[in-house]
Amino acid sequence: MTDRPAAFRRDWLRLARTPSVGAVTFRELIRRFGDPSLALEALPDLSRRVGRMTPIAPQTPAQAEDEIAAGDALGARLLLACDPGFPALLAALDPPPPLIWVLGDPRPLERTCVAIVGARAASALGLRFAGALASDLGAAGLTVVSGLARGVDGAAHQGALATGTAAVLGGGVDDIYPAQHADLYAAILAAEGCMVSENPPGRTASAADFPRRNRIIAGLSRAVVVVEAELRSGSLITARLAAEMGRDVLAVPGSPLDPRSRGGNDLLRQGAAVCEGAEDVLRSLAGLTGLAEPDLPFEPAPAVGPEPSGAATETTRDNILALLSPSPAPRDEIVRLSGLTTSEVNAALAELELSGHVVFTTGGGAALA
Repeated sequence: MTDRPAAFRRDWLRLARTPSVGAVTFRELIRRFGDPSLALEALPDLSRRVGRMTPIAPQTPAQAEDEIAAGDALGARLLLACDPGFPALLAALDPPPPLIWVLGDPRPLERTCVAIVGARAASALGLRFAGALASDLGAAGLTVVSGLARGVDGAAHQGALATGTAAVLGGGVDDIYPAQHADLYAAILAAEGCMVSENPPGRTASAADFPRRNRIIAGLSRAVVVVEAELRSGSLITARLAAEMGRDVLAVPGSPLDPRSRGGNDLLRQGAAVCEGAEDVLRSLAGLTGLAEPDLPFEPAPAVGPEPSGAATETTRDNILALLSPSPAPRDEIVRLSGLTTSEVNAALAELELSGHVVFTTGGGAALA
């Protein structure tokens, strides 16, 4: 799948797992240094240079090797964002996840994917619709993606078992959550489906993991269908992220008397397409154009040595810091207001994250820490 040396893959994993190195900063470090080992070498000095009181200590080689060994023991596959087999739509995200683990058959990820998400406490009609929709989409040659949660997610996976479905997990690829889906988890793997996660094998999901899980669901998919969702739900977060990525968002209309229909109905008011069956999804996909294709964002450049290339100046960092607040700001808005180039803003934001002044949201926006 890849000709990257084992040391390169280990160091890529080490950099991705290093505290204070999020996806935005990871990409900037790879672009700046050209190689994960060089970025790791420079990280302590770089974090000190940008004003961090305690320099960042990269993850140790032993920790990365332990994670790789744990994945190998499961039979899982580690896909780096620079690997040819990394899902193309994920690689095109801004920023893409540096890596994912895949357990099971990765071939469903090579087909066009559609996400079906919705309420955990779904109605009987909602569950029936989700299962039938997934079955019909699978029969049409599409891969159904969801999050293995109770309710709509489980019904969607169940409906697509015969054609191969992908479950994106909040914990590691071996973290079965909820426990009641142990049989479904096993059935997905037995039916040539797969589990996908950004997290290490053995990791138990926490609440903070699910927004990132939702971003992966949206990122893998060319369209997201919301079957039932209340106004405050993770399904609407997935739909919002999908819209920001340029994917199509569809919603199943429901009774205004049912709180589980309010989220979907609100999406329809905001311009989401109506979904009454697989034909609506297929029609939507037929008209979907202009999705970004990856430009090998992590293709390592020639090594540039231990000194950073393209580092931000203190003045640039101060100017960008002055534009930020505790409320997240989109990076394109920061570019517009600062008058700087996108690469200059990304470099400065990466250094501000390393210094502990800035945090990034799931959607890639920046806010004061």
